[in-house]
Amino acid sequence: MMEAETNADKRSQLAQKMDRWNKALIEVANLKGNDVRGRLETEFIEEIVKDIHRRLHVPLRSVRSQLIGMEYYINFITSWLKDASSYTADILTISGMGGIGKTSLAKHVYGLYSHEFQKSSCIEDISRVCDGKFNGLLDLQEKLSSDISKTSSVKVHDASVYTSKIENAVARKRVFLVLDDISTLDQLDALLGSKGFHPGSKIIITTKDRHLTKSCAIFKTNIEPMHKELVLQGLLEIKAWQLLCLHAFKCNYPKKGYQEVSYKLVKYCQGHPLALEVLGKSLYDRDVTYWEGCIEGLKKETYSHVNNVLRMSFNSLPSKNDKDLFKYIACFFVGIDRDLTETILKACNINTGSGIPNLLDRFLLTIGGKNELKMHQLFQEMGRFEVRQESLDKPWKRSLLWCHEESFRVLKQKKGKGNLLGLTLDMRMIEKESNIESFIGCYNNQLEKGKKLDGSCLKDKRLLGSLKILNLSFCKKLRSLGDFDQLPALESYCKKLEKHPRNIGMLKNVKTMLLDGCSPCGSRIENRGSDSLELCKANNIDINTRTSSSASVGAIPSDLKLFAIYLPRSLVSLSLANSNLSTKSFPMDMSCLSVLKELYLDGNPIDSMPSCVRTLPRLEMLSMQHCKKLKSIEHPPRTLSRLLFPVNERVLRKVVFDPDMSPLDLSRSSVVCSGLSYEIEGIVKIQPMVGVEEKVLRSLGWSNLDFLNERHLGANSWESETQMIYEFGIFSTHCETEEMPSWFRDRSMGPSISFTIPSSSSSSSPNNLLTGLNFCFSADTLIIPDDCVPYTYDAHFPLSPMMTISNITKNHMWIYEYYVNTHVVDGGCWVLLSHWMFGMNEMEAGDHIIVSVTMPDYQVVKECGVSLVYEDDGEKKEEEDTLGYYKSWNHIIGGDLSPFQTTTGQYILDNRRFFADGIELYHYHHKFVPDVPDFQAQKEDCWFRALSPRKPDISGRAHKRQWVKILDQILTTPVLDMQLSPIHRFIMFSRCSRANSMLITNY
Repeated sequence: MMEAETNADKRSQLAQKMDRWNKALIEVANLKGNDVRGRLETEFIEEIVKDIHRRLHVPLRSVRSQLIGMEYYINFITSWLKDASSYTADILTISGMGGIGKTSLAKHVYGLYSHEFQKSSCIEDISRVCDGKFNGLLDLQEKLSSDISKTSSVKVHDASVYTSKIENAVARKRVFLVLDDISTLDQLDALLGSKGFHPGSKIIITTKDRHLTKSCAIFKTNIEPMHKELVLQGLLEIKAWQLLCLHAFKCNYPKKGYQEVSYKLVKYCQGHPLALEVLGKSLYDRDVTYWEGCIEGLKKETYSHVNNVLRMSFNSLPSKNDKDLFKYIACFFVGIDRDLTETILKACNINTGSGIPNLLDRFLLTIGGKNELKMHQLFQEMGRFEVRQESLDKPWKRSLLWCHEESFRVLKQKKGKGNLLGLTLDMRMIEKESNIESFIGCYNNQLEKGKKLDGSCLKDKRLLGSLKILNLSFCKKLRSLGDFDQLPALESYCKKLEKHPRNIGMLKNVKTMLLDGCSPCGSRIENRGSDSLELCKANNIDINTRTSSSASVGAIPSDLKLFAIYLPRSLVSLSLANSNLSTKSFPMDMSCLSVLKELYLDGNPIDSMPSCVRTLPRLEMLSMQHCKKLKSIEHPPRTLSRLLFPVNERVLRKVVFDPDMSPLDLSRSSVVCSGLSYEIEGIVKIQPMVGVEEKVLRSLGWSNLDFLNERHLGANSWESETQMIYEFGIFSTHCETEEMPSWFRDRSMGPSISFTIPSSSSSSSPNNLLTGLNFCFSADTLIIPDDCVPYTYDAHFPLSPMMTISNITKNHMWIYEYYVNTHVVDGGCWVLLSHWMFGMNEMEAGDHIIVSVTMPDYQVVKECGVSLVYEDDGEKKEEEDTLGYYKSWNHIIGGDLSPFQTTTGQYILDNRRFFADGIELYHYHHKFVPDVPDFQAQKEDCWFRALSPRKPDISGRAHKRQWVKILDQILTTPVLDMQLSPIHRFIMFSRCSRANSMLITNY
């Protein structure tokens, strides 16, 4: 009986189980799947995998190993993604030239962090899909909508309906979107809508047009999203080398025998990741001969896959004008001055006003530091490839010819009259040819024989009446020119001649004149008429004359005064470089050149800035590079916005600026710290310790300097080994000795020390105010035996001691590299002493401070110490602040150090920054500044200001308590036994201390 019941129970359970299976199979059978018919199975499987990934929030396989050189960008985006401080959505635009790595970077971070959001979607190749398919944008909207909201079986054929669905979805949930390769506003508006996002949402947009994002509809809503831009640059050479080797050799370094060809290929690619990857893969397991052939082939034609990617940027240009402009620049004007290029192309009916900005926005073009046009070599070759496609085998049917050999053949065969718009030709190729009349005309015989170009030739040329640019710089045999009355439209004139016509001044439109190398000893001015001779006599100029019936020619020995009179008043730019001009050669007054903006005096033997420079009322650019006798530059015009001078010449002693000067751009001046005594006001001051005033040393708290013995305090500044260096509000000196000064009581063995600033009640002098910090360390220089391997520099260590002060409490950090003279690196013990002035908010009681020093790899710190410097409230204040001049500098601690601040807040105090385009960081900096790139470009060109507009007392608090005591004393002292009202007391005090009334009023 029991057995029968047991069997019945089993049969019942089996029936129930079969029923459940039956229902499950029916449910599965009713599920609607995707149809694979007509599709590749690989694409179908990939789609399923992506869908599972999206549903399960499983990160895709990381491609980080291939993102070489992208570490900074990954860290930047990671920090941006994890920043939850915004109350709106955050949009990040990743921009850069085609193939630079925008898509790879965006997909990488999406794979890492998409699972941390409620919904996410990555839409790739938007431009390609939209351009290649009629309903491409509709398909992309459908995919985005299905990724972030519930799928619907109803097929929609209206883009506005999808946009509405997307807007509703992103408003309700925190989403992470990646929109890859956006090229139009329509695409952005269709995929983002215009109603805003849920707070905390993150959107990454990659594009080749950096100004596209801010123009979309989402930025016109009431709650505008936060926006940041990340511009990708090419890889550094060492990273480019690593990427190439990874694909070509499957390792991080080239194989033996491949170093030279690898280097050539890295140089050719100029840090372009896609080109490096594609070429590296194509050269894998190939011999050196094949590499060399590939490199030669690239000079003629860019690799097709790379070229196709680059052409996408070219094809995105909005007009035929912009495309023609790009081709003109690629063929002729790379490295040429922008203004000169615009002048030439304007005559060719090319609109550069909007064209050049469009090229800049798409990273097809950049502007160099000297206003020259710059273009990536791959883009330049792609532009020339576009022109070559006009006719592969018949160059005369092309519009532009940049190859000298092709230009010569076309001219010689008298072809190209129909299509040819421009060509370049090496004039040396026609020296043996005399029949190319279509190009040379009457100039050929005259330039070869006569050495003179005059009106008899000019009058035969009808087109010269429209000539705007005359450049005869390479006509070495040409010695003189005739009158300029046949060139009324001339705007730019370049030539080194023995004789310049007097009526050069009649050129009313000339803006640029390049007279480089026109030595006054050999340069002559051809004068027609007697008025010029009277003018010469009136100016007491020593000239030699020879008279003829038509002209008189004056040689001007070492004097520019007469020549300046004849310069066109319309000049905007004047170059007198390498003309052997001394300071005395210049006139006292050049105010007649009232619109001159640029003056180049490079390579002349001047010993100081000519005083006439100060009379130029609109001068903006002054260059005195390579002037090897230049000793001083005093008070350059306050209108200057850029100044170039040689900081590396050992003779330069002093540069002084006007207190009311405009902000200056000093970048690309040649600079090196020579260790000699000199001062560039606002930047650095170096002087022998023997010349430093005693009261200055007392103000620094340097009361006993016995360790600086007489041997190191030589009176001759050229021989003195011990000098005081001042920059950034930091005084420092060093000396060969073994012991630190005895007054350093707080010490620590090794290269760092930490402490907390005591409160005023616990300090030795409770009424004192903190004004600075002294830091000192003693070090040993290792002696390398002669029989050891020669020393090689390790880039992980600085070349000189690098001091770092960190205020942990206030999150401030200053990193200062002190340039020690070479005599201390030969072995032995030495001590460095420094004083750091601090402003109002840098150091206060209770702050926790860490001070450390990083040494070169051949030096080691034995001991370091700190000493706080206070100012005694009870001490009688001198009428003039001893350190007032030093505090008046602008770029010091407590002043304006913004040009030296990294994106993460630290200050890199390096005087080379004054003459560079940005902040450059090395391996040893990244220990303290881990999440910034090796180079941080500057935001503004003109930022240097020598003296600060603020009050000299940078502490802002130094005498507040003293004024309070005086004020209390005055207000409580009866005058003539009468009690004064508060208003009378204040008036009386103002009269007593008129100079400080503003301080009292603020208090």
